Amino acid sequence: MAPTLGFFPVVTLVVLSGFPAAVSSRRDVLELGDADFDYLATEHETMLVKFYAPWCGHCKKLAPEFEKAASRLKGSVQLAKVDCTTNSETCSRFGVSGYPTLRIFRYGKDSAPYDGPRTAEGIYETMRRQTGPDSMHLKTKDDLKAFVNNHDASIVGVFSGTDSPRLAEFLKAATLLREQFRFAHSTNLQLAEEHGANSECVLLFRPPRLANAFEDSIVIFRDYLTIGSLRRFIRDHIYGLCPHMTIENRDRLRVRDLLTAYYALDYHHNIPGSNYWRNRVMKVASKYVGRGLTFSIANKKDFLLELEEDFGMGTSDGGELPFITIRTRLGHKYTMREEFTRDGASLQRFLEDYFAGRLKRYIKSEPIPEKNSGAVKVVVAESFDQVVNDPDKNVLIQFFSPLCPHCKKLEPVYGELAETLRSDPKIVIAKMNALANDVPLGYDVQGFPTIYFAPVGRKDEPVRYQVRHLSAYPRPEARWTSATVLDEVSAGQASETEVKLSLQQAN
Repeated sequence: MAPTLGFFPVVTLVVLSGFPAAVSSRRDVLELGDADFDYLATEHETMLVKFYAPWCGHCKKLAPEFEKAASRLKGSVQLAKVDCTTNSETCSRFGVSGYPTLRIFRYGKDSAPYDGPRTAEGIYETMRRQTGPDSMHLKTKDDLKAFVNNHDASIVGVFSGTDSPRLAEFLKAATLLREQFRFAHSTNLQLAEEHGANSECVLLFRPPRLANAFEDSIVIFRDYLTIGSLRRFIRDHIYGLCPHMTIENRDRLRVRDLLTAYYALDYHHNIPGSNYWRNRVMKVASKYVGRGLTFSIANKKDFLLELEEDFGMGTSDGGELPFITIRTRLGHKYTMREEFTRDGASLQRFLEDYFAGRLKRYIKSEPIPEKNSGAVKVVVAESFDQVVNDPDKNVLIQFFSPLCPHCKKLEPVYGELAETLRSDPKIVIAKMNALANDVPLGYDVQGFPTIYFAPVGRKDEPVRYQVRHLSAYPRPEARWTSATVLDEVSAGQASETEVKLSLQQAN
């Protein structure tokens, strides 16, 4: 979600159950506003609402996916939208601070933020799980067989009776986690017996299409059951040794250091072919269990743009062989340039080099400028440490997009600031194209422009600066000074996440 920087309007996303009178003539997405939001929202059990701004790039990208999902969910969950540029009261009431913000409502009450994927398929699957019971009641073996024969993993609790305290705890967990996982329960202990359990337990069934010879398809949880212990069990076992990474689950997988093999994967039409390369990855991966690196496979077509932009994958890397990358939770990136061999030997060499620290990180960067004599210093990823992390300089760094109109409006103001402070040898005013360069760890850039201050002695704790309104830009008669820019920092306020840029009027 893109945060609201100083000049961004606020937007939020909401989804509502259907109300025919409010349906757009062209879409299945409800259009709500200050006048009718509360009235319409209370009519629906489950809603997903989109608070947006018409000019917002992230909102424009989401719009077609949102509309496709709305059509598929019609009759079960209704999606809706609120234009925050004309309905500021509603957006403010729900604390909208970025574009777009998605929230789930139940009978008009704000229930939870929507943290799921933002593709049509991902929205559909996530919101479909918001309907019906938190946990499906299974009575027979046929019920169990039908439930676990699914594209996703399944968590099934088997208990001795409806009065079991473990069942009550299981149902609480299902209520909290239903958006992420599929739950079912049974009071027929015989359902667990054929899977090696003869008492109350929780069975985790991995997707049938991912069955393999390197790990069990079913994992049994027999420990003391609490919401926390069940959550940890699911987290540690649901994906197995080498899960299928998709657009929808990538964020959950990337909380750890992750190796991914990208190739022409298609589990809908070619399960054996999809598992051919996966089995070869798993054979090698099984030798590195417990080393702090997780493994996954993904359909190369689904991630082409990301591979090109984040890993420099070119046309020569587009053959049938897997393209191997590592992305750590700290944002470090590595690629295997040696051709993937069918015996897995090249992958093993790549991993040995990785664990030995012999691999060179891949960094997306523009060339370092040959001339950089302007008042505003141009920074690229390759020169970021040299310029911004200079231990003797206080550096103000603006992350911008060449396409951003707000950045263009800020440019003359930022240039004036740089010219004013140019004579101060301890201050550097800089900028970096965040679309063409990797943004370093510690700088949260999800909207443009984003401005940070990296002070001397605190390079690992950069401070975000925020201009709240365009009117905060200096008038022609105003001037910037090093004293006013550094005033709040020197006053001990640098720990604040948002610090207003200071202006001092000319005498």
